[in-house]
Amino acid sequence: MSIVPSPLPAAPVSRTQRKRADVLAAAEELFLANGYLGTNMDDVATRAHVSKPTVYAHFGGKEALFVEIVSGMTGAASDSVLTDPAPLDPDVSRHLREHALRQLAVVLEPRLLRLRRLVIAEVGRFPELARALFAGGPARAIAELARIVAAYAERGQLRVADPQAAATHLNWLIMGAPLNEAMLLGDDAVPDDEALRRHVTEAVRIFVAAHT
Repeated sequence: MSIVPSPLPAAPVSRTQRKRADVLAAAEELFLANGYLGTNMDDVATRAHVSKPTVYAHFGGKEALFVEIVSGMTGAASDSVLTDPAPLDPDVSRHLREHALRQLAVVLEPRLLRLRRLVIAEVGRFPELARALFAGGPARAIAELARIVAAYAERGQLRVADPQAAATHLNWLIMGAPLNEAMLLGDDAVPDDEALRRHVTEAVRIFVAAHT
């Protein structure tokens, strides 16, 4: 009889780690609701149920806390789609459709739309954050699409001279309309699942037809 070992218990979370996580959660909520200028460290401390000196001890100031929020949210969003990618489907169109739908589902989350609007509003104050958001979001997504496109080109299923350029075209075919509408018209403008699938299907059809 084989004995399956019990999983190792999760490492305990220290009181300091819990406080840091509470501050980040409170700050995220306040920044997204009130913007950078409309958020102050007193409110963050109150919402996180910690003292104001505790907030400063972990992050140094509002600017550093804001940078941490943007970097963390951007990285987590990209990781949710790009970590452990699906194996290539023999059907190019099906693989690209499913990948695009996963990407759109993340990009169009209301909290991430609010983050994008917030960073754009503060680009003059924090230009490095806009660059970080682009690098961790669109640039990383396009790099993964380029990898997929290049893999299908190596199999002879796509004709592509420049996978990076082709992936850029495909990314904005997919993202352009729904993302711009949601950014400018508000969260209520996000298409429903059926509309998104129709949009993605047509974008992928155009791309594949151009490269086969």
